[in-house]
Amino acid sequence: MKVVLLERVENLGAIGDVVSVKDGFARNFLLPRDKARRATSANLKAFELDRAAIEARNEKNKADAATIGSKIDGQTYVMIRQAGETGQLYGSVAARDIVEAVTAEGGKVERSQIVLNTPIKTLGVHEITVRLHAEVSATVKINIARSADEAERQAKGEDVIKAAYDEDREAALEQAKDMVAGGAGQQEGLGSEA
Repeated sequence: MKVVLLERVENLGAIGDVVSVKDGFARNFLLPRDKARRATSANLKAFELDRAAIEARNEKNKADAATIGSKIDGQTYVMIRQAGETGQLYGSVAARDIVEAVTAEGGKVERSQIVLNTPIKTLGVHEITVRLHAEVSATVKINIARSADEAERQAKGEDVIKAAYDEDREAALEQAKDMVAGGAGQQEGLGSEA
C-alpha cells in the first residue's frame, strides 16, 4: 500500500514522503496512529494544503520531546529487586517498570517509548534508550540492585557479584589455611618411621 507520511518514521522516510509499505503495517500502525494517510490523489492534495500545519505540529511535538529528553537524559534510576547469588533476578524488569521508575522521579514517558528488546534479568547498571520522538532520543541508566547499599556500590562502578565471589573465595582460603595450621588432615604416628 502506498502512503504519504505525516511525520518522520524511522527506516521509512520523512514528512511528505510517499512510500510503499505492507498493508498490515499501514492498517495496524501508521494509519491508526495518524503517522500516515493513504496516498490517494485527494489525500495528497489535502496533505499539500495542510503541510505547513503538519510540519508546525511536528516541530512542536519535537520541541516538547526535547524538553522532556533534556530532563531525563543521563539520569540514573535505582530499582531494588530480589535476586540470587549469581545476579539473576527473581523475575525481570520490563518497560512498564522503567516507566514507573522514571515517572516516580518526575519524568514523563510512555511504555511505547522505551526501547527494550528483551526484559532485563540481571543485576547491574543498564543503559536504556527512550525514544521520545522520531528525532529525539534520551538515554537513562537503570541501576538494579538487591539493596540501597548495593546500588551505591554499583553506581561507583563496583561489580558486586564478582566482589561477593572474591570474598567467598578469600574466606574459603583462610579456612583452608587455618585447617592446615591446626593439623587437620594429618595422622599421628605416620611419618618418618618407615
